[in-house]
Amino acid sequence: MGKVTGFLEYGRLEEGYAPVEARVKHYKEFVIGLTAEQAQVQGARCMDCGTPFCNSGCPVNNIIPDFNDLVYRNDWHNAITVLHTTNNFPEFTGRICPAPCEAACVLNVNDDPVGIKSIEHAIADRAWQEGWVQPVPPKTLTGKKVAVVGSGPAGMAAAQQLARAGHEVTLFEKNDRVGGLLRYGIPDFKMEKTHIDRRVEQMKAEGVKFRLGVLVAGDKGMGEGSKVTNWAKETVSPEQLKAEFDAVLLTGGAEQSRDLPVPGRDLDGVHFAMEFLPQQNKVNAGDKVKGQLRADGKHVIVIGGGDTGSDCVGTSNRHGAVSVTQFELLPQPPEEENRPLTWPYWPIKLRTSSSHEEGCQREFAIATKEFIGEKGKVTGLKTVRLEWQGGKMTEVAGSEQILKADLVLLAMGFVSPVSPVLDAFGVDKDNRGNARATTDERGGYRTNVDKVFAAGDMRRGQSLVVWAIREGRQAARAVDEYLMGASTLPR
Repeated sequence: MGKVTGFLEYGRLEEGYAPVEARVKHYKEFVIGLTAEQAQVQGARCMDCGTPFCNSGCPVNNIIPDFNDLVYRNDWHNAITVLHTTNNFPEFTGRICPAPCEAACVLNVNDDPVGIKSIEHAIADRAWQEGWVQPVPPKTLTGKKVAVVGSGPAGMAAAQQLARAGHEVTLFEKNDRVGGLLRYGIPDFKMEKTHIDRRVEQMKAEGVKFRLGVLVAGDKGMGEGSKVTNWAKETVSPEQLKAEFDAVLLTGGAEQSRDLPVPGRDLDGVHFAMEFLPQQNKVNAGDKVKGQLRADGKHVIVIGGGDTGSDCVGTSNRHGAVSVTQFELLPQPPEEENRPLTWPYWPIKLRTSSSHEEGCQREFAIATKEFIGEKGKVTGLKTVRLEWQGGKMTEVAGSEQILKADLVLLAMGFVSPVSPVLDAFGVDKDNRGNARATTDERGGYRTNVDKVFAAGDMRRGQSLVVWAIREGRQAARAVDEYLMGASTLPR
């Protein structure tokens, strides 16, 4: 694939970024993608490696060597055709996927991997620019009705696949716009929401119906005191859905944030990341948010070292925070992974995001003991340093200190989907609070409740957009097979 000697002749070329001083003044995307010529050169680096580990490293099993080769040969139209056979939304993953495929690239054994993500990004954007992305309506209708609950990437992928199979699909979303955590969890500067809107129009043309502002739940709704974003204006019961539809697929996100129950947690100014991030995205969309959480002129501490924490860093810098500090419980990982030990798996190494580069103090091996406040408002954090030995955490004696903070954002991951929703359906849960369902080829994605299926974060817990797309596609096939006895949809 590619040019036989390309990996020897060409080096890896990274996508560029707009300057920090310019990009922190807005919420638009700032990645400078590869030109067509640059993408061709990067495609040439794809080796004729015999066993392309990148395919299995990719959760949706993208046929990576093939589209790399097609780009190298300047056959962009067939490149997007190949990409669409495994991935409904490559413009999403080409922007926000961490690219486990690149970690698995054979060239990554002792060199820089092929820039697969940047090539995917280039293919998807070229396809939209050229008008190659068109609706694919079904040739025949089955007369079967399917409800998909949750309009994140899993729900969108499943709904699109099921509609193309000829079913009448209705996609339910509790918030006011389609996209789930893709819409209200990921900042616009990482992925502008026009990309979602384009796909929604395509799906409408394929027959998908959207019901927005509709919460599917029981009498208790989201549960008392829930902090999960919910802008629903209407509630539909599980009984109504099961009576009206031939199958129901639950694809909601893992929106239950992990909390930090230490003294002072109830102080004003301590919030979940998913209280903070959706509000800014809503404002970016042109809405007004009363009492919006903002970081202007504040000392911000973000607790949690993952992607959500990084998103809080970037948003806080755009607000105009005085300082931004990010905490991580674990010790600082090495800057370079031990490739012979980790390849082809996802390595643990220090990852510096574009948001970190915009201004952030990163603190590793640190824990929060207490939130300090005055007059009910947070003013600081009492912290302690940690030592890790044999995988066990111990506090370093005498290392306690108090750090100033006017705004604390909890970004420590998500523990499960919203429990009351699963409870309302009577769906069995695993020991992590996710819907219990297998991924087996026969009977996969079925829950214990008749004609109710579950996929994406709802089934597997907090995960990546690319995993959500995979599960949505596979669940669509399972639902189609359940309804029709057989399915021609790809697994």
